Amino acid sequence: MRSFHDTLTLPNGVVLKNRLAIAPLTVCLSDPRGYVTPQEVDYYASRTGEVGMYITGCSYIQPNGRGWLGEEAIYDDSFIPGLSKMASAIKRNGTKAIMQIFHAGRMAEEDAIFGYDLVSAGDVAAPLKGYRTPRPLTDAEIAEVIANFKGAAVRAMKAGFDGVEIHGANNYLIHQFFSPHSNNRTDCWGGSLENRAAFPLAVADAVLDAVREMGAKDFIVGYRLSPREQWTPGIALGDTLYLVDKLASLKLDYLHISQSHITSTVTEPEYCGKPILAHIDETVRGRLPIISVGNIQTRSDVQQALEHSDIAAVGGSALIDPNWAAKLLNGHDEAIRTKLAPEDREILKISPLAFKILSSRAPERIL
Repeated sequence: MRSFHDTLTLPNGVVLKNRLAIAPLTVCLSDPRGYVTPQEVDYYASRTGEVGMYITGCSYIQPNGRGWLGEEAIYDDSFIPGLSKMASAIKRNGTKAIMQIFHAGRMAEEDAIFGYDLVSAGDVAAPLKGYRTPRPLTDAEIAEVIANFKGAAVRAMKAGFDGVEIHGANNYLIHQFFSPHSNNRTDCWGGSLENRAAFPLAVADAVLDAVREMGAKDFIVGYRLSPREQWTPGIALGDTLYLVDKLASLKLDYLHISQSHITSTVTEPEYCGKPILAHIDETVRGRLPIISVGNIQTRSDVQQALEHSDIAAVGGSALIDPNWAAKLLNGHDEAIRTKLAPEDREILKISPLAFKILSSRAPERIL
């Protein structure tokens, strides 16, 4: 039986001091140009030091890749000094600082990309109110995006981060290439399952190449994915298990499975009867650690998560209670804050936009 107190050795030899992580959560505290602010550094500093790993909110790898205002950028060396302060703030008491890198694709808000084209794998708008139709990336642009993911990994190393997480989840660009909903291409990047997986795998290979070229043997590289989609046609679990198997064969250090709940299941007949996470665990077969996330709040939730994963990650729980991990590790479960009062927003260093996002996604956690 896995315990969250246990250490964990990653494939590259790096040892995590425990099996708790803070999941990536965009805190919307960067300035309008994407530079890290003192308020952002303070936010991370107030929530670190107890978990084995802290994954930052997503950092965009090129100007048209920002999802919404308040995200930090990593597409130019001028961002490195601010990112270095963020990394230093997180790396307290042995906590590993992981930067999540991404491109929003068709999910970018109009005011976030300052007139740049909205781009994606294909020309299909997200089936949500207010989202616009993107134009497909050209072959040359696809190569540029892959190179920019690689460049972002290099900058994360230079900024002092312990690793990067490739954001292939939550309907963003990498996810869009893998999805049969958003990817209606007919070239080598679309159509068959193998072709739709080509872009995610190319990005992962490029980031791993950056680590090898920099000689950073102890630099952590993880990959986050969403195992299913809420619209039709969408990613089926069989598709996901194909990608999981391919990713598990690379030199990655972990897979991060993004779900709304750790016990989520699917209705596909061949996969009924047990959680999605169990199917992914069986596919991975111990080749690399799995991080689970999804409405984890209590000790019981953490223990349940560790039945089919190696690390339990929390996002909203750490937003609401900066000392969530410390209280859990020290047996003070009764003291964990589970709801957020609006009047506590400033004390907890939560931006108005982050509060709005939490309120819309988990209204039951607002007093």
